[in-house]
Amino acid sequence: MAKPPSPPSASEPQQTPPGRAAMLVLLLVVFVNLVGFGILMPILPFYAQSFHAPAWQVTWVFTAFSIGNFFAEPLWGRLSDRIGRRPILIGTIAASGLGFVCLAFAPSIWAALLIRLFSGLTTGNLSTIQGYIADITPPRLRSGRIGMLGAAFALGFVAGPALGGLLARPELGSAGFRLPLFVAGGLSLAAALGVILFVRESRGVPNTVAGIQGPRLAVWIEARRHPVLGRALIVTLLLTGAFSAVESTFGLWAQHRYGWGPRQLSLCFASVAITAALAQAFVTGRLTRRYGEAVMLASGLAIIALALALLPLGMGIVRTVALMAVAVFGQALALPNISALISRTTAPDRQGAMLGMNMSMGALARALGPVAGGALFSIAGADVPLFAAALVLAPAVLLAWQAEGAARRRYLKEEAH
Repeated sequence: MAKPPSPPSASEPQQTPPGRAAMLVLLLVVFVNLVGFGILMPILPFYAQSFHAPAWQVTWVFTAFSIGNFFAEPLWGRLSDRIGRRPILIGTIAASGLGFVCLAFAPSIWAALLIRLFSGLTTGNLSTIQGYIADITPPRLRSGRIGMLGAAFALGFVAGPALGGLLARPELGSAGFRLPLFVAGGLSLAAALGVILFVRESRGVPNTVAGIQGPRLAVWIEARRHPVLGRALIVTLLLTGAFSAVESTFGLWAQHRYGWGPRQLSLCFASVAITAALAQAFVTGRLTRRYGEAVMLASGLAIIALALALLPLGMGIVRTVALMAVAVFGQALALPNISALISRTTAPDRQGAMLGMNMSMGALARALGPVAGGALFSIAGADVPLFAAALVLAPAVLLAWQAEGAARRRYLKEEAH
């Protein structure tokens, strides 16, 4: 089903865009920053275990960061609408680097939890990055460019997990994870320097009124009443919650099933990240332009649910990696289209606020998902988080199809006026 065209003036940026050069530089900065973040992903479960933490505490290390993000994302998104994207990007990326360095010297699992909470509070900048791209991109091209952003993220996860697995030395205890954490911190600080040197402000004259008005509840009520945004936010909650439950327990599951350590897990993450990078760079944008955001969102959700349901049934490492790649491919179709759908139906001076609310819902899901996954892993068995995640995605598919109908009616109504 082809996507109906949107009015050209619905949400065009109101200032002169910085252009393609700024987009390229920002993608490079995002890549460097995500290499640092990706370093942490495969080593975090084993880092937490170095403090002799049980499974539920391991997943709480993931959760602490997301709790911080839940409160930070709407704040940074609205503040970037007010004072500009550039200062928020510089501050949050630099804070991310500081958090990695502090984590390297954490004396206990509880200190690590507090550091991850601080990092989540100070680094909730994804909505700001998406807002920057929305500022410099016409609506008809946003899904493709947000897909390119996803590709930069995915490529960062190709290099990051590989570095994390190669540099970590778990036999040395918590000290064996300092080198990869130092590298992650250094790369984040380098990304902040890149923004300072090469990325100029996209908002033009800062808006001191629009985009910062109202508390989180008011923004949520505004979004919930919207026929598209309300459904998109719930889809974000379900999708991110399901996937984070799998991400936080996958290392423990692979260790239980195959005896994997940080190195094997990092190579698996790097392999499936290549799939995500290729999909978001060459597939997502093209399919979205042909079929529309909501259709591709629903398709991606269905692919993820099927792959996760089959994952516990797969025998052997090759099939496991293949099914994870399929799940990540579905995620590559789904995630950019949530942001693109929100962006297309939001006024320019509300981009940061609404994208921030979307990121906040994602952060809430990343806080709840690991806790639920860890509890299911410990109480019900290693395979149960995978089955539960697949089940949670079923209503998300229905909501995505409903969003398609609501978006179509909205486009037709705007065309009539």
